[in-house]
Amino acid sequence: MGTWGSGNFESDTALDHLSAVIDRLVTEVTDAMSGDPVALEPDEYWGVAVPCDLELLHTLAHAGYATGLPAPEVIEGWKKTFMAVWEATIDDLDPSPAYKTERRTVLHRTFDDLAAVSRHETTD
Repeated sequence: MGTWGSGNFESDTALDHLSAVIDRLVTEVTDAMSGDPVALEPDEYWGVAVPCDLELLHTLAHAGYATGLPAPEVIEGWKKTFMAVWEATIDDLDPSPAYKTERRTVLHRTFDDLAAVSRHETTD
């Protein structure tokens, strides 16, 4: 089909590129979730990067650009794994009670928002 509009994502090449970006984000999260749980601790790279990847996926999906998201059940499993590590290790970093409460809320919302958009994608 080639190019069908002047927008940044209105061509086959742009959508191929976007698909590769989405695949990379999903693969990163999948690999992190199936790897060593220590890597998911709040002060480790994947403990920070996984929520970033999830929010990027949500933003793309909410804008109508992300398809092929994992099933909501997969995302809910990721949440269970991630939050178990977070809850078991966050106190080692001596966070303030306010930060801990606020961060927990943000993390739950991040997983839940992506699961919701994935659920919507699978029902369309």
